[in-house]
Amino acid sequence: MLNPTALYRFETDGPGPARRPGPLLALLGGFVDAGNIQRTLSTHLLESGEAEVVASFAVDELLDYRGRRPVMVFDTNRWVSYDDPAILLYRLTDRDGQTYYVLTGPEPDYQWERFIEAVREVMAVLGVTLVVTAHGIPMGVPHTRPVGMTAHATDARLVGEAESPFGRVQVPASVTALLELRLGEAGQDALGFAIHVPHYLGAAEWAEGALTALNAIVDHTGLNLPNDDLVAKAGVNTREIARELADNTDAAQLVTALEQQYDAFTQGRARPSLLATEASELPSADQLGAEFEEFLRNNPETNPGPSSEA
Repeated sequence: MLNPTALYRFETDGPGPARRPGPLLALLGGFVDAGNIQRTLSTHLLESGEAEVVASFAVDELLDYRGRRPVMVFDTNRWVSYDDPAILLYRLTDRDGQTYYVLTGPEPDYQWERFIEAVREVMAVLGVTLVVTAHGIPMGVPHTRPVGMTAHATDARLVGEAESPFGRVQVPASVTALLELRLGEAGQDALGFAIHVPHYLGAAEWAEGALTALNAIVDHTGLNLPNDDLVAKAGVNTREIARELADNTDAAQLVTALEQQYDAFTQGRARPSLLATEASELPSADQLGAEFEEFLRNNPETNPGPSSEA
């Protein structure tokens, strides 16, 4: 492994960063993030507080630019801007003055183990003792019922009695998942929350899911994080979805079927999980995606499309 220390630098005017212990929220864009939970949550936190960049990572060594090309803006006869990618560690304080950190940016394409070791070095310097992750996973659940989530951690005591609908499964890896694994192997604390996002909102920004992630982080870390703007956004989001469903009979029927499945499960019917169903008329995940593809494309609130600005 190449030297991890060469992969980051502290952004400070003094001889080194101040050691201020607090939890770290690792919200890097990953392979799966249904409902854009990570982006919505990180944007909310950074815009709601006075965020200070503490450290940056060498993206030129970590990213595949041809696989995920950054955006540039061309105006008439010249290039005017470049949306350069960045992996940054911010320091913030909650409403009680407690320090916490937010790690944001694109998930590295290369050198995962080196990057993780670099993050651990930064954690040691700053005094970080807990890492928290959150992301969305698509599930066959309706948006009209309480938002579910799967909690996971390096130690069961960190998640308490939280139940999971999954058994032993094999899934594609992500940097944040590997970070949690490596921290656990080193005896360090880390936990995460996989928010259950309705299939049909997987490509949209689902603020209700991000709010659920925020509340889970508050409950498990004791941080007093701002939530007003996210509550308001979730309300607007929910009303827009309701209006779209009112004008789309087929979509409304699909949601009704999911509601029936959810209600049957919560009433105690014998099923291994929410992923199982005994109603043959319920749609599959592929059918849900196909039925809602146009619904999502034509909804500017839940799927605004690419920006015209860098």
